[in-house]
Amino acid sequence: MTRSFERERRTPAAPRTRSMRVMNMHIFSHVLLVVWSFVALFPVWMLIINAFKSKREIYANPFGLPGAWTLENFTSAIRDANYLNYFRNSLTVVVVSLFMILALGSLCAYALAHWRSRLSGAIYFFIIIGMMLPIKIATIRLLEMMKAFGLLNTLWSLFPVYIAMGIPTSIFILTEFIHGLPNELYEASFVDGAARLRIYSSIVLPLIRPALATVAIYNLVPIWNDLWFPLIFINKEAQKTVLLAVTKLQGQYATDWPKVLAVLTLSALPVILLYLMMSKQFIKGLTAGAVKG
Repeated sequence: MTRSFERERRTPAAPRTRSMRVMNMHIFSHVLLVVWSFVALFPVWMLIINAFKSKREIYANPFGLPGAWTLENFTSAIRDANYLNYFRNSLTVVVVSLFMILALGSLCAYALAHWRSRLSGAIYFFIIIGMMLPIKIATIRLLEMMKAFGLLNTLWSLFPVYIAMGIPTSIFILTEFIHGLPNELYEASFVDGAARLRIYSSIVLPLIRPALATVAIYNLVPIWNDLWFPLIFINKEAQKTVLLAVTKLQGQYATDWPKVLAVLTLSALPVILLYLMMSKQFIKGLTAGAVKG
């Protein structure tokens, strides 16, 4: 009798202990996320606040707010450093590369998702291998190819490289997403007399928009921030990208840090704005279909 009474007294404490444990885990995870957010945002904070300072103030107080906010660094970068031309070059490279990655990747994923054979599996595996091999190991061969095709010192030399970088990831994400679409949609479309290309453009593309946004943002950042291939392929001033133009402001003995930070701040704005506009589609694509299988 005494043992059963003690058991009854201990039973209500178990859910309370479990809830306390869960609450402690939530508190720990939130504290960890806050700390990680601070670590991630601190460089952005340093970049932005120092872009509004003079060189002397940057060295005197790099972590504090500007004593006198000034836009001189930005106006000077746009006026003297020919920033608008570099920005146009970077924007052209990103837009063309992303369009081709999304177009070719979605078409190839649509074909592989409905072509069930050993050959399609081998092709898919061969394409996915491209995600494991860094393209920079082929820099010398790529340089020889661009020279042979006469594409050096032009933006055309960057398009095939960036498209080749993004195609494997695009096919991997989009194929898994298209696999998750119900077969009833295709059957109903075939009954209505729609061809495969019409099904792709009218049904598949609207349904995979979250996955397309995921692929676009995933490839946008490395293409926009790439310095390696523009540095190797382009020497002509009129064809340089934003990050390649920043190297002009870094001298051997002195660096114009106010202008460098101003140009980097301006170059980061398009990526941040695009992510904010497409964040809902990006998160939806990650959670819905991009992590399947």
